[in-house]
Amino acid sequence: MADYYPPVGFHFKIEFGAVSPEIDHQFQSVSGLSVDIETEEYAEGGENRFKHKLPVRTKFPNLVLKRGLINDSKLIKWCKDAVENFDFSPTDVTIKLLNNEHEPLVTWNVVHAYPVKWSVSDFNAEQNSIAVETIELAYNYFKS
Repeated sequence: MADYYPPVGFHFKIEFGAVSPEIDHQFQSVSGLSVDIETEEYAEGGENRFKHKLPVRTKFPNLVLKRGLINDSKLIKWCKDAVENFDFSPTDVTIKLLNNEHEPLVTWNVVHAYPVKWSVSDFNAEQNSIAVETIELAYNYFKS
């Protein structure tokens, strides 16, 4: 146990079903990989000290991916088909946290993902930064 080091959060890989080639898998950040359990309150007759909280269902937030703006990207074409043409083609997304040999330590399979938002960062002549595009995906659930 003395030789154990927690994995780093900056070495990861993302794969999209058959949507895009390898170049589209390089992202700056991934967020939204979490799950909550919704609860419903139930007031029991005669019990005034508290309300019972009962589990109802799981809830998954949107997956948010950020990267430098890429022209002529199959991934962005997939997003534009959904946003502009309302033509949705859900796909599974795989997120892999990698070790120092570039092998997966943990893998999350995001099921039935489709784009719901695409945006580009603000342009500002007073800052020295790259243009970052953000892709937001809705999905059913994930499993590891």
